[in-house]
Amino acid sequence: MSKTLDDILNPSRPAGAYDDLLAEVLPTARQQRLWEPSDGALPALFVSHGAPPTLDDAEWLRDLFDWGQSLPKPRGIVIVSAHWEDAPLAITGAVSGTPLYYDFGGFHPRYYTLQYRTPDATALAHQVAGTLSDTTPIYEHRNRGLDHGAFIPLMAMYPAADVPVIQLSMPSLDPQALHRLGQRLKGLREEGYLVIGSGFMTHSFATMRRPELMGSIREFDTWAAEAITRRDIDALTDYQNKGPGAAIAHPTADHFVPLLVTLGAGDDETHRPTTVIEREVMWNSIRSIQAA
Repeated sequence: MSKTLDDILNPSRPAGAYDDLLAEVLPTARQQRLWEPSDGALPALFVSHGAPPTLDDAEWLRDLFDWGQSLPKPRGIVIVSAHWEDAPLAITGAVSGTPLYYDFGGFHPRYYTLQYRTPDATALAHQVAGTLSDTTPIYEHRNRGLDHGAFIPLMAMYPAADVPVIQLSMPSLDPQALHRLGQRLKGLREEGYLVIGSGFMTHSFATMRRPELMGSIREFDTWAAEAITRRDIDALTDYQNKGPGAAIAHPTADHFVPLLVTLGAGDDETHRPTTVIEREVMWNSIRSIQAA
């Protein structure tokens, strides 16, 4: 907590930690072994994604990169971000080179020039549409690329940008509905696709102004971690009533409910979800989860 909010928002080298990471790890990233059927199903992940300041946090970037490297390189990635609520269910443009969606403001101009040019994801888009469209119409927003809830963490996890990616919208913020959506995506994991819910384990701007509220953040984070470990979906879907400090930790639902997509896709009675990243950044928990 040594950095001030001004330090975070006005770094001396915007995205400098990301530049350093690329210089160090890009050759390794390009050589990552591709998933094979003998590897079995890939897990589902919940990533606390941050905003542009993630690209200035060397420890956070390294944690994300190491996490990506701990798995076989997926054939493709399906990601649901806190920053896209659209109904009916929608999908980003799948063609390689679809421009990123810089859905943030007030940061250094450099962040709006960063690129993440992933391969064509048309085949993955068709597969996801086939998985979901039997009961749910899906609309492709051909000119909408990945938003920062998707491209910021993936820039660190897969810096070679060599994995096809599509982003799905959240048709609503209903935790139970998103859990069911995750369950319908579960089969993709067995085919070498990575399913990611991208949000933030706590998402409070109030704590940036009033650090004395951190007790509520930590209480909610501890409660959520315990509920996740015991796979208490009933408690997690009712987090606003059952989670201590929920009103401070999540004044809006958007950054918590992607977790339910992850838990739906990663539902496995034989493997408990585990915490991969556990730290506080920007006066919030960036706890990140691997399921199954």
